[in-house]
Amino acid sequence: MMQITPTLAIGDDEFSERFVKASGPGGQHVNKTSSAVELRFDVQASTLPEDVKDRLQRLAGSRLTQDGVLVLFSQGSRSQEMNRQEVRERLADLIRRALHKPKPRKPTKPTYASKLKRLESKTRRSGVKSMRGRVRDE
Repeated sequence: MMQITPTLAIGDDEFSERFVKASGPGGQHVNKTSSAVELRFDVQASTLPEDVKDRLQRLAGSRLTQDGVLVLFSQGSRSQEMNRQEVRERLADLIRRALHKPKPRKPTKPTYASKLKRLESKTRRSGVKSMRGRVRDE
């Protein structure tokens, strides 16, 4: 079980990890070990509430496949275990962010005084610009 919050946990069977060879330099040992981790989490098949699933899909962006599978990849460390911990923490962080319900926006109207102030500044600016014209000789 992976604990997300004190009240929410997801089972190890809800996501899969695959270990692949990391790219980049690393010496003789790099060709023998698979230290990079690819984590796949099926958002639609998970036990998360529906509203959390929707927010998680929006947060995932390009990390979400056409099938609705969230794919996270980590190869920052030489250690497979550290990459594994990092990718799991990133998944937990994404789910924590999706749990937060955004406050609904309340539309507001500008006050009468702010409308007058805006019109006055437009009039003043118009006057300044009109004075920049060509000077006429009479």
